[in-house]
Amino acid sequence: MKIYLVGGAVRDALLNLPVKDRDWVIVGGTKEMLLKNNFHPVGKDFPVFLHPITREEYALARKERKSGTGHTNFNVYYDATVTLEEDLIRRDLTINAIAQDKYGNYIDPYQGKKDIKLRIIRHVSKSFIEDPLRVLRTARFAASLMHLGFEIARETMELMCIIVKKKELSYLTVNRIWNETEKALKTSNPQVYFQVLYECKALQLLFPEIHFIYDQKTFFNYAVCTCLKNTMLISMGLSKISYLTEDVDIRFSYLCQFLFFKKIYYRSFSTCYDIVLSSFIKNLCVRFNVPLYIQEIAVLNAGFFYFLKTLVYQSSKNIVYLFSKIDAWRKPDRVKKLAFLSNFNYSKNIKYRDFCLRSNTFLEKSFLVLQNISITTILKKGFKGKEIKDELNRLRIRKLELWRTKNYKKY
Repeated sequence: MKIYLVGGAVRDALLNLPVKDRDWVIVGGTKEMLLKNNFHPVGKDFPVFLHPITREEYALARKERKSGTGHTNFNVYYDATVTLEEDLIRRDLTINAIAQDKYGNYIDPYQGKKDIKLRIIRHVSKSFIEDPLRVLRTARFAASLMHLGFEIARETMELMCIIVKKKELSYLTVNRIWNETEKALKTSNPQVYFQVLYECKALQLLFPEIHFIYDQKTFFNYAVCTCLKNTMLISMGLSKISYLTEDVDIRFSYLCQFLFFKKIYYRSFSTCYDIVLSSFIKNLCVRFNVPLYIQEIAVLNAGFFYFLKTLVYQSSKNIVYLFSKIDAWRKPDRVKKLAFLSNFNYSKNIKYRDFCLRSNTFLEKSFLVLQNISITTILKKGFKGKEIKDELNRLRIRKLELWRTKNYKKY
């Protein structure tokens, strides 16, 4: 029985990147041998075990053959006769098909080290087209490795186009799609992920709302006085905001802003919170089971999109309403996130360092003014039931109005 380190750990070590998780493959071993050594089985479709001490994953070498459509329909074959090369050839990309033995020697039958040196993302074999999830994974790797100069090989992009054309992507679950998308949003260049999906014709099938951004070469939005000459401006914005924050909810919310631009022409801004725009983003999030913490900021940012642009001109009553609507009293972090997004949209030419040092925006300062109003004082005055909430709002509006009057020249 021989054990090899495989996959991302080997790849990242060769790229001098931090190694997060280590996966192992066992050649010449059996389930019985692992169970005898107190390994804990976790795999359902094929034998994967957790090491009794390190809890790292160990899998028996295996071969796969597609038995149907989609990502999960494969017949898996494993026993002690499956070789390391047979196990590695079923992997998606050459850079992920490198193994390392216990002496530190590399086993690289598919030239993954060469592709790392050439900065190429390339498929291992033609069986690449058997798994539609590889379209998303390849796009994600392009996003995560873009800062190192990696590009997708032309022949690999051609195979991705074939997968899309065969409509294999329609068999992916929404959870699989979102998991890859969320991982891409966590990279330093998430805009590359969507650009790659657009180039292989997958974006229109998976994210028709986002496809609109790339499909329109030029569109002008009068409501926010923003001319988007081409998708490069959006990509640059997503790249810049990703440099400034690692928060996925902020990155996703920023991208979502552009999804409702074609709807904003027909919107009326007479109300504080735009239900139509927020519902549009809400429906997208629900469709992909987007985690609640990400969904909430994206929906609130959409609903208050125009309101935040004109915040300094809004009444104190409406500003207090905003804080109540976003539940700022219990979740003050939402104020910072919405302020960040609004501030970023008006500061696209500001230097990164200066933007990071900026704080205490009008929205944040307004919230600070209202935070120390005590409900205990209201209760002592004998207010009950709905009267408590009404009196609290009245005091907040009054205090904010007094502060704004005193600081009118600043705001």
